[in-house]
Amino acid sequence: MGADVSESIAALPPVASPPGWSYARRVGGKDGEARERLVALGEIASEIAHELRNVLQVIAASAYLARQDPAQSGPHIGKIERNARVAHGIVDDLMALARGDALHAEPSFVADIIVLARADFASGDAVWDDTLEPPDVKVRAHPGLLARLLHALYENSVAICAPRPPVITTRARCDGARAVLEIGDDGPGVPAEIAPRIFDALFTSRPGGTGLGLALARRIAAAHGGSIALVPSEKGATFRIELPAP
Repeated sequence: MGADVSESIAALPPVASPPGWSYARRVGGKDGEARERLVALGEIASEIAHELRNVLQVIAASAYLARQDPAQSGPHIGKIERNARVAHGIVDDLMALARGDALHAEPSFVADIIVLARADFASGDAVWDDTLEPPDVKVRAHPGLLARLLHALYENSVAICAPRPPVITTRARCDGARAVLEIGDDGPGVPAEIAPRIFDALFTSRPGGTGLGLALARRIAAAHGGSIALVPSEKGATFRIELPAP
């Protein structure tokens, strides 16, 4: 196991640092690079733990129900099997990101990725306002990883606005060779004094926040040859994601 972790750390690619980036700076040669790679591995390990916790809750609940009535356990066993496959996919996708493997990016409908990104939200968690131009707009991406990026933004909006469900807007369009997605909410927005640091790993201003969601979102965007940025908006917070068009 130790060898696997060492190999993953060694293989992690550096990510270009945006203006204002302060955490895990290169402090000189290999030491700075190793530090940056450890931060990246921490981001990804945290996301794996977070997503596996949700899957394991479903598996545990299904196993309990199956034991209550073994004769009628078929649907519950099926749910266990499906979520076991989901768990394998989570680990495979995020560890591939950690190793710096070439992404299996493919032309994907943005609408399908949005559905995947919201799969874990309850119906009353947010009010969704979507505008896709055209409705069948596509992006060249790894569907699972891009869904995780969007999920991180949606999750932040829901947490920041709680207990009130936020209005979350998703806009998508193609602009030449780039696909542009904008995710916004009607929350309190990001104070100007912390805006330069929100993509720093382990930085958070939200009680209970891990400071890893936006850092991982930046890493996923960079792995696609794209970018993510906080952009000015009249209210709330708006993030713009630019990725290759199909």
